[in-house]
Amino acid sequence: MDLSVDIAGLRLDHPVLNGSGTFDAITARRTFGDALTQDFPFSAFVSKTITPEARDGNAPPRIFETPSGMINSIGLPNKGLAGFLQHDLPELSELPVPLIVSVMGTSHDEFQRLVGGVADRPEVAALELNVSCPNVKDGLTFGTHPGRLKELVGVVKKVLPHKPLVVKLSPNVEDVTLTARAAIDGGAQMLSLVNTFTAMAVDVWKCRPRLANVTGGLSGPAIKPIAVHMVSRVYRTVAKAAGVPIIGMGGVQTWQDAAEFVLAGASTVAVGTALFVDPATPIKIADGLAEYLQKMKVERLSDLVGALELPGDEPRKTPYP
Repeated sequence: MDLSVDIAGLRLDHPVLNGSGTFDAITARRTFGDALTQDFPFSAFVSKTITPEARDGNAPPRIFETPSGMINSIGLPNKGLAGFLQHDLPELSELPVPLIVSVMGTSHDEFQRLVGGVADRPEVAALELNVSCPNVKDGLTFGTHPGRLKELVGVVKKVLPHKPLVVKLSPNVEDVTLTARAAIDGGAQMLSLVNTFTAMAVDVWKCRPRLANVTGGLSGPAIKPIAVHMVSRVYRTVAKAAGVPIIGMGGVQTWQDAAEFVLAGASTVAVGTALFVDPATPIKIADGLAEYLQKMKVERLSDLVGALELPGDEPRKTPYP
């Protein structure tokens, strides 16, 4: 069974990536050594989002478990661009898979500085624009306004002419197809959706929010049905016609979850919250998808991308078993 996928020129052995900030590959390699690289769970690795300057992140408490998920308000702690280039990039470049660097700024100049700082590095295979983080000030400035997003992507593409650009979309919008179209019109070659939903939890005994930042981002199985719906809408409305692949995410825990996203239109999936429960989740998902293809009598996973049949669609000539 062929699980390989091609997303904007990146050839991946299987469709499972990590969600940015949910897997510390540097610490994991220091702990497990070469065993990690010999059986690396992801087909590509997305770095933690980096910002122009170093950040400590938000004050604790900043994680709260909810039924079927969690709310986090980590706040993008990172070493900043200079620290990333000096300390993290040399170690991440030793991973056995393509490296996608995630960046977030609050202005055109900051995004250009970040992208320009890593665009020419041979270790970097692609860039991800995080325009959808609900846990930092101005984290949604561009991601919730189609006009601003299109302009930003166009500005960034000027300093990233030869490598794929991923735009990570926010679900905290009235119509995600509008921001998806704006990103593509600006020059995005991949879309990643969805990021977390802005959420809140309350301590009823203390009469206070559970998080110091008051709100955070809801992730995990609780958001999967909405995420699948948004992927389906973006695929059918915008991405399919434009030939832009989608990285689907939001509550992926099992191969069945991944298959839902693929059928809805995602070429790959990203695992995040599930890694806190079982770091081996990506391997189990890939193995499960291989068995699924065999039972479906389909040779290539790519043949199932967008194969979801909705009422009104023309019936496929060869039904699946």
